Amino acid sequence: MPRIILPDQSELCFAQPVTIHAIAAAIGPRLAASAVAGRVDGQLVDTRHVIANDARVEIIRLQDEPALDLLRHSCAHLLAMAVKSLFPEVQVTIGPVIEDGFYYDFASEHAFTPDDLLQIESRMRALAASDLPIERRELARDEAVALFAAQGEYYKVELINAIPDDQRVSLYRQGGFEDLCRGPHVPSLGWLKAFKLLKVAGAYWRGDARNSMLQRIYGTCWRNESELAAYLQRQEEAVRRDHRKLGARLDLFHFQEDAPGAVFWHPKGWTLFQRLVAHMRAEHEREDYVEVNTPDVMDRSLWEVSGHWQNYREHMFTTETEDGRVFALKPMSCPGAAALFRHGLKSYRDLPIRMAEFGKVHRYEPSGALHGLMRVRHFTQDDAHIFCTLDQLADECSKVVRFVLQLYRQFGFEDVRIKLSTRPDNRIGSDAVWDQLEGALKSVLQDQQLDWQLNPGEGAFYGPKLEFVLRDAIGRDWQCGTLQVDLNLPERFDLNYVAESGDKLRPVMLHRAIFGSLERFIGILIEHCAGNLPVWLAPVQAVVLPISEAQTAYAQAVLQQLKASGIRAEADLRNEKIGFRIREQTLNRVPYLLVVGAREAAQQQLALRSRDGDDLGSLSLADFLQQYAPVLRA
Repeated sequence: MPRIILPDQSELCFAQPVTIHAIAAAIGPRLAASAVAGRVDGQLVDTRHVIANDARVEIIRLQDEPALDLLRHSCAHLLAMAVKSLFPEVQVTIGPVIEDGFYYDFASEHAFTPDDLLQIESRMRALAASDLPIERRELARDEAVALFAAQGEYYKVELINAIPDDQRVSLYRQGGFEDLCRGPHVPSLGWLKAFKLLKVAGAYWRGDARNSMLQRIYGTCWRNESELAAYLQRQEEAVRRDHRKLGARLDLFHFQEDAPGAVFWHPKGWTLFQRLVAHMRAEHEREDYVEVNTPDVMDRSLWEVSGHWQNYREHMFTTETEDGRVFALKPMSCPGAAALFRHGLKSYRDLPIRMAEFGKVHRYEPSGALHGLMRVRHFTQDDAHIFCTLDQLADECSKVVRFVLQLYRQFGFEDVRIKLSTRPDNRIGSDAVWDQLEGALKSVLQDQQLDWQLNPGEGAFYGPKLEFVLRDAIGRDWQCGTLQVDLNLPERFDLNYVAESGDKLRPVMLHRAIFGSLERFIGILIEHCAGNLPVWLAPVQAVVLPISEAQTAYAQAVLQQLKASGIRAEADLRNEKIGFRIREQTLNRVPYLLVVGAREAAQQQLALRSRDGDDLGSLSLADFLQQYAPVLRA
């Protein structure tokens, strides 16, 4: 006779074991109609899951957040079912949920085409309309191996063989199709109403280039057609804003195979990069940071002390010298900062020490993972490491949070999500210290009245952390900034300071990044602004356009005065019609176009236009500099 405790602490008692669906029906028919799954004592389960003992139960409705992943997971199975019905010789492998969708990998000699995707999607819709139930069963491991081996599904056999002998295997059946899966799933195929297949790509089995190549079909799935349409519109907008296309259009950077994963910055792109660094330097100075620089190449022994050699070796570029010494290009700047702090005696009077570094780091990323500025092998981190006492911890964290949010606003990012990741099972340090560190971060967020999300168990093994996630103009989330509290490296590097009592104590080490990678942040910013960078950051802020050759001398004189005033300006003197040149410079996202014709030259005026196409009227150069100086030099 299970006693069911609901989220509002009300109770339901049943005379016999009961399913999630039956519990929802006992509460009300509307809830039963929208129940897509349940959570029993914190674990997600199907609506057919039977509860025999007392439990805490939450009904998951279609509109609840967990429902999306269940829909997408079930849609991946629907995809596999459709593919098998159309191409029986294909072997199915794995089909997980990913951000905004799902994929399934297939082993097939037939190369899937866009026409195949249309056919597969049509079959998926027909199967979804059948509303077949999705049912779970369990088999002994050997029975499951025999089942899939008989079907010729040898990738499934390999997956099952990795399961311990005594563990039962869960399967999900819908009609004549059955797949290996832990679940849970939606109750039936009829729940899958808004989906679309997107593309085909290659993928290695289990992500290992030594294994066979598979074909990966990507798809997306949503609660309803309006959500699907909004997503597809966002994807179209994302293509329009693609920083790689805009980077080429704006002549900012390029990539080439001679240096995979490294950026070739063009003059305009490098101007943008350096303006970003200069802005950060000015902000650091206001926040009492000191800038440092540590070597790009350091001996293996340093990375062994930090733990990177043991835990990060496969991502590091290394070299061995003639005398047998092994060196590594730094993948991160933390050990160098620790070495800097260790040099020379430090007193409690010196703390806090805030070290900022624009450190060039190198990390090996698989070639298939490289993606423009967003995923590279050689990049610049806006690292900072703050060394402080435990008593100073809360105040320093508060300053960092305020600083981070303030900087994001300067670039037009107002919607910032904060996640607090707390102690994992595998960690160092006492519970008392973890209580203090986590409490400090929580109090900072509460004192500043910030909304935040708890990520239990997701902290680093050496301490809790805050993650800052930016939401861009088309609703995509980008995890950029971090604030990590570290007691591990100070211990490993034997860092200490002399306390007021004369005792030597360990400092707390805060790892702080705002952009994370300057290259990646520039890519995010380009897409967020659709290339319309903040005026003060634009590589070219103004272009002078004479209507005819007769105004060339006046245009060049204006250009020289703009440059002398610190404005990044150019003159477009090409022998093209003025309308063509205005359109070209508008497409180049130049904030201000200064058009000069015979009247403007005679009256020493400028006809001002914005990159949005607005006519801002005529004014003198002096008036232009005075009126627009705040945005040009912000």
